Amino acid sequence: MKFARRLAVAGTVLAACGLAATGTAAADTVTIPFQIDAAPYGNPNGSFDAFPARCAAVLGGQPGSVVVTGAKSGGWGCFVSTPVNWINLSTGATGVAMLSDGLNGIPSAATIDTGPGRVALMLAPGSTYTPGFATFTVQ
Repeated sequence: MKFARRLAVAGTVLAACGLAATGTAAADTVTIPFQIDAAPYGNPNGSFDAFPARCAAVLGGQPGSVVVTGAKSGGWGCFVSTPVNWINLSTGATGVAMLSDGLNGIPSAATIDTGPGRVALMLAPGSTYTPGFATFTVQ
């Protein structure tokens, strides 16, 4: 079952790679924004009470790792307490991280140790939102 889930996540991520934001990490910090659009109850046009989330993958802080956080100023704009599924397409390593709860004025974030290589991640906040995807190269 665990293998089937990883295979399904990998297939979904690979299928979405053509639609994802792309970037390459360098010695400096690189921020790769991606958006998760609201689709409440299957309505692709969104709703006044379900705004799109603006998330970002921040590369370059530590070798072999990426920080997923909000793309707005101060690190805000992404979901709180949301799972982040990732796969390193170069090594085959996979994992799941959880965005923090965003309490006490600290924006939601998750540091993911993916190792170097081409990485794809999927942030799926729940049944009323479409998943957000990003692909990038981690040094």
